[in-house]
Amino acid sequence: MKASLQLRLGQQLTMTPQLQQAIRLLQLSTLDLQQEIQEALESNPLLEADESHASDNDANEAQSLNDKTNDNSVNNEVDNSQLEAGDAINQDTVSDDLPVDSTWDDIYSASSGPSSSGSSGVSEDSDMLFQGETVESLQDHLIWQMQLTPFSEVDQAIALAIIDAIDESGYLTQDCEQLLEGLRASETNDLDVELDEIEAVLKRVQHFDPVGIGARSLQECLMIQLGRFAEDTPWLKEAKDIVTNHIDVLANRDFRLLSRKTKLKEDQLREVMRLIHTLEPRPGNAVEPNQAQYVIPDVSVIKRQGRWVVELNPDAMPKLRVNSHYASLSKTSTNANDTQFIRSHLQEAKWFIKSIESRNETLLKVSNCIVHHQQAFFEYGEEAMKPMVLNDVAEAVEMHESTISRVTTQKFMHTPRGIFELKYFFSSHVTTDGGGECSSTAIRALIKKLVAAENSNKPLSDSKIADILADQGIKVARRTIAKYRESLAIPPSNQRKSLI
Repeated sequence: MKASLQLRLGQQLTMTPQLQQAIRLLQLSTLDLQQEIQEALESNPLLEADESHASDNDANEAQSLNDKTNDNSVNNEVDNSQLEAGDAINQDTVSDDLPVDSTWDDIYSASSGPSSSGSSGVSEDSDMLFQGETVESLQDHLIWQMQLTPFSEVDQAIALAIIDAIDESGYLTQDCEQLLEGLRASETNDLDVELDEIEAVLKRVQHFDPVGIGARSLQECLMIQLGRFAEDTPWLKEAKDIVTNHIDVLANRDFRLLSRKTKLKEDQLREVMRLIHTLEPRPGNAVEPNQAQYVIPDVSVIKRQGRWVVELNPDAMPKLRVNSHYASLSKTSTNANDTQFIRSHLQEAKWFIKSIESRNETLLKVSNCIVHHQQAFFEYGEEAMKPMVLNDVAEAVEMHESTISRVTTQKFMHTPRGIFELKYFFSSHVTTDGGGECSSTAIRALIKKLVAAENSNKPLSDSKIADILADQGIKVARRTIAKYRESLAIPPSNQRKSLI
């Protein structure tokens, strides 16, 4: 085969380490980015946090506070006969017999004495540190009550097994036979336990606080709570009858059938339902704490002079810089290995800083585009949300859709209406009768508004909501209304019906 030379033109994208790092940082959330920055600061000696901005801000705040204090002191009239100690020090007019609350000996003995320092064992600064939140779980709350109850050793072991089998809602996840098998199979407990003993201990645990804990069904939970009412409580007998014999009808909220079976009139059934609504179907929720989920917004939206302005969150975007002292050693070092080490880490530090800056610029550019497109939402709320997809922003900022997807994932925007993920502002559209478009987010807001204003005796069905929206020019199918309603955690109409 004869060899020949050929000339070809082509384009090829090479994923350099710098580009890979920029793409990886672009899709990180704020917490992940802060962890990445901390790891980079620990591994690269030529990279350091720029604390000058924070110190300048603190200095400006302190200066403004001093200016306010000075202005207030100028405006207020000072009584020379009752001169404060601080003013007297500034004017060098402190008297020797100035009354004080304590003497030098008292201060020294209280703060510097060996007894006080040795007994505390920690410094004063450590007292100001956050030592963590003390959270009591449901099991801890029940074990504390068990320890106050005069249980025998066998009953205490049974109670511990029962408490361990209670879920976060307060229900027993195992029946008595399973608890019996677990106790007998346990190697740590050499106890001879019978089934009736477990039943007896369970009855006592079910009357712990909160009442109804450890129930094996909703019916048992409600009956335990009704058993704590006084016998002369109005409508107590009817409430027990409904929970015992008609719990399925009650769950379906078929009040017409319930009234026919219990032979109660509507006003009487309303009073019975009012008593039943005082019960707690999930008693464990009263004790089990809900861990707060904190979100650090990446950008903030503020209205200034009639315009919505987007700003990066300075607390979420720490400033980085190259250590100039270490960088200068690359020119003065005589060791080749040291020079190579410094130069390689210097290049990595520059790449990392550039990637952070590129991430911030892209995030700010995409956020500005979103705010410009969704100004009606910031002015009027969810019902004015416009339809928008990733391609709309990608064309506006001249980027690829994959880049927009990375930027808007796990990035949050702080607005006067709350904190929202950037993904929240993207939604599909529905064509209206007037030829316009309506966002699916706006339709969800309309559904939520209609359900909130409906009559509880005659809640709106999905078909009725679709008809109401059609009257407003928005044509949405009934199954679409059902899908949006389920996404809003709104139960169907038969479960929303209430007599109260």
